[in-house]
Amino acid sequence: MSKETTNLQSVGKNLYDYQKEALHKIFKSFENAPENYHLLYQLPTGGGKTVIFSEITRQYLKHYQKKVLIMTHRIELCKQTARMLSEFRVDNKIIDSKASLDDQAEYDCFVAMVETLNNRLNDDMLDISDVGLVIIDEAHYNSFTKLFKFFDKSFILGVTATPLSSNIKLPMKNNYDELIAGESIAALIHNNYLAKANIYSYNVGLTSLEVGANGDYTVKSSEDLYTNSDMLSKLLQAYEERAKGTKTLIFNNGINTSLHVYDTFKRAGYPIAHLDNTNTKKERDLILTWFNKTPNAIITSVSILTTGFDEPSVRSIILNRATKSLTLYYQMIGRGSRVLPGKSEFNVIDLGNNFHRFGSWGADLDWQKMFRAPNFYLDNLLSDEEIESEFRYELPPEILEEFSNSKDLYFDVKKVYIQTIQSGQSSKKVLEKSIEHHAKLCIENSEDVFDALILAKKLRGDIDDRIYRYSKCICKSTHNFIDWLQDDYRKKLNAYLRNNFDEVYEQIHGHPPPEEE
Repeated sequence: MSKETTNLQSVGKNLYDYQKEALHKIFKSFENAPENYHLLYQLPTGGGKTVIFSEITRQYLKHYQKKVLIMTHRIELCKQTARMLSEFRVDNKIIDSKASLDDQAEYDCFVAMVETLNNRLNDDMLDISDVGLVIIDEAHYNSFTKLFKFFDKSFILGVTATPLSSNIKLPMKNNYDELIAGESIAALIHNNYLAKANIYSYNVGLTSLEVGANGDYTVKSSEDLYTNSDMLSKLLQAYEERAKGTKTLIFNNGINTSLHVYDTFKRAGYPIAHLDNTNTKKERDLILTWFNKTPNAIITSVSILTTGFDEPSVRSIILNRATKSLTLYYQMIGRGSRVLPGKSEFNVIDLGNNFHRFGSWGADLDWQKMFRAPNFYLDNLLSDEEIESEFRYELPPEILEEFSNSKDLYFDVKKVYIQTIQSGQSSKKVLEKSIEHHAKLCIENSEDVFDALILAKKLRGDIDDRIYRYSKCICKSTHNFIDWLQDDYRKKLNAYLRNNFDEVYEQIHGHPPPEEE
């Protein structure tokens, strides 16, 4: 390529310095690469990948006598890409299921849906003999790789925010020769290209979730957890604490969950709409138009707004799901990262322990190492049990107020278990000590045994958490066993309060409880 190519004056948009630097690196790779070279370029969501590869397309068509093909995995991305190319004065043709290819010779640039393109190529309906450059948007999706066999004479450029394959069994290093890592999220935030994420993580018990063949949590196990009343209440509470009054996206792992979320927020009087991939294009457009124009609007969705959706006015993202996919984690949060005048920050509410699993959005990640050794990264992610072992159960604020006389609310089950076993006592002693601690909390905040018994009922969540941790210590955690332990614990706590209230009260206060008048 001639030196003239490096004079990168954008027709459609003025490129930022980091975008120009990316173009220089990519074109340098063009110049030095052998035939059929596969290059991967990483840039965070919101960094302008489409702008960059539109300018690459313009420059390539200007200096080479070959055509360009751009592949996407969704029709919305096809249309967005086609519009951006037009801004760069690149005539292009969309190849979707309805497209006629009679006029293909008139175009030097094509934008294609991956499945449609696969069908057209297998039917030998598209002439690709003169395609010199293939650009793949959202390249971490493995649906594209089946098409590589058609382009063994072309330079392939994949672009993605996270160079980790959507299929853990098919790492990206198997299909790409090199990775160029672009500007970091931290640098984009520092230079005001992206908004800063304020992350609020609410501890959630996820051990009931099951992992499917794709390496992520199954929809069924997620639905079972996230549709229960406790989780829906926690979601609503988290929204009211951290996001109320802001335009909000809620991401779920299942249509049924999203519908439950819709009903919960609707009953609470909040403006909300539900969106999933069964909605028609007309319904989707109406909902997104409503969302754009309605202050403080909420959309609860499933698998549809993680890519190809750009609404800068979003100020809160709620992850009402867990995922083991770093890519999905970054995509969901990235929907809130667009800057606007007066918007330099946004909220992220995490209800899937994703923050504990992956760290902060925008943390300093070694993309090159992940690209070369994805299994090393994936194998070293904390398990749900490891994450939850570090949690401390926190009483809800309204219940915490009723224990205001108590200073030491925490009981470290694991620590007490180790001490108990080391002293040669039975593990059952741990539960006895825990019951004594719970009883003390109830008595510290009661005038009589009846008050204490009422308070004991409000410790249900804390009791369940202690029993769960105890079951992990003794390595026995069947559902039936845990249910039995929880029921037995509550009975013993109530019996302890009835039998020992006066004695413990006097130990705490230095005098007997007041007599009833």
